[in-house]
Amino acid sequence: MWAGTLLGMRVLLCPDKFAGTLPAQEVAHAVAAGWREVADGDELLIRPLADGGPGFVAVLADALGGRRVPVPTVDPLGRPAAGEILLTADGTAYLESAQACGLHLLDATERDPKTTTSYGLGLLVTAAVESGARTVVVGLGGSGTNDAGAGMLAALGATPLDEAGRALPYGGAALAAVAGLDGTPRLRDAVLVAATDVDNPLLGLHGASNVYGPQKGASRADVLLLDAALERFAGVLVKDLPGCPPDLAALPGGGAAGGLGAAILALGGRCESGIGLVTRAIGLDAALDTADLVITGEGSFDHQSLRGKVVAGVAGAARDRGVPCVVLAGRVSTGRREAASAGVTDAYSLVEHYGGEEHGGLEAAMTRPAEGLRALGARLARQWSR
Repeated sequence: MWAGTLLGMRVLLCPDKFAGTLPAQEVAHAVAAGWREVADGDELLIRPLADGGPGFVAVLADALGGRRVPVPTVDPLGRPAAGEILLTADGTAYLESAQACGLHLLDATERDPKTTTSYGLGLLVTAAVESGARTVVVGLGGSGTNDAGAGMLAALGATPLDEAGRALPYGGAALAAVAGLDGTPRLRDAVLVAATDVDNPLLGLHGASNVYGPQKGASRADVLLLDAALERFAGVLVKDLPGCPPDLAALPGGGAAGGLGAAILALGGRCESGIGLVTRAIGLDAALDTADLVITGEGSFDHQSLRGKVVAGVAGAARDRGVPCVVLAGRVSTGRREAASAGVTDAYSLVEHYGGEEHGGLEAAMTRPAEGLRALGARLARQWSR
């Protein structure tokens, strides 16, 4: 239901997270607070968004209800980390890989996909399965790993071995010596779903190692090593996991989250659009149908934003309905013409709000994002409210 009166403007607030600063919920509430300072009679509908990355569980919990269960896990280096699963009444469990595999859990000096592991994600999946979930939806995104789910499989009971039958060390590089799996994944017939909007395959020029490895700390030599190691591991998965698709290495989505998509496909799972799943859960289409203005946003609005990310999907849907769409971001580097062609009416940057990079705007945008978003919310209300 819309909040407020039936006489004012109807504004839909549906941002993604501002990575590294604010979750989507806090972004939306900060903008709403600023808007209400100027136009308290308008109707504001807050619908925070996420794809499969950080914030996936929190956004779905707001939309679906259910029970959020804390689960102790480990980070990509095996250190204790706090995770959780969302259990809903229909027997579905939702979890996000970033809570255990997230790049944000690592300092810059710790980022090395040759050694980081997805073992912690396996602990989360195990908790979901043991809770009795019949379907386990895993949000993929923001990972600091590149082990094609080898660590996750080990936590589930299928340990990668070398030729001598020894358990391999964790990390993608060790898979160059993988020869088989010991044990069977303990899934209790639960179905796995990878929630991702990445369609990269596991291997090759557009695969996990080549495309995403460098941002996780991989050098060019590391990328070549990792791609070859994942190729060997894919062959083992096809050989040792019953029902694993024979064309696993080439399947769309297999390269998501450092190859976690491939591991889920190898276990008989499937890939679904993360943003599609979330928009259905929160009823975004119905909200767009009745909106006079849409406000969305993300941390960095750049050329990648218009290629399948949350903001592009929202702006395109608003454009199809003839509804103006404004983007708020920490930083804006997309050209006006390119943004307009995607359905973006206007875009505002926190960096520019705080005076630009040359005047400390970047630091202020990172340290005081809520304050800036509240001010931008008030500015938009003055411009748009009837």
